[in-house]
Amino acid sequence: MVENVIWPAALDAECTRSQGRRVAHELAVSEPTVDEIANAVQQVGYDAIIERDKTYPREYEQRGRVLVKDADDASKSDLLGAVAAYVNALRE
Repeated sequence: MVENVIWPAALDAECTRSQGRRVAHELAVSEPTVDEIANAVQQVGYDAIIERDKTYPREYEQRGRVLVKDADDASKSDLLGAVAAYVNALRE
């Protein structure tokens, strides 16, 4: 069972690559929440578990993280790209 972790910083447009952003700036969104990320993960077709009491190691504020279950058929970068695209679509 493969379990991927998606931190909000990985999709945050205000973060630089060195601060943890993992997607292209064009796909990134402003201040994504774990709820938006979990909804996008479910739209992509995977199960999502929200852990609100976690803090990304490069940040001081606690924003949580999303665990993605059984995502062994996609790479992490493909998963992040699809989730970022769905978060953008959900906001429109």
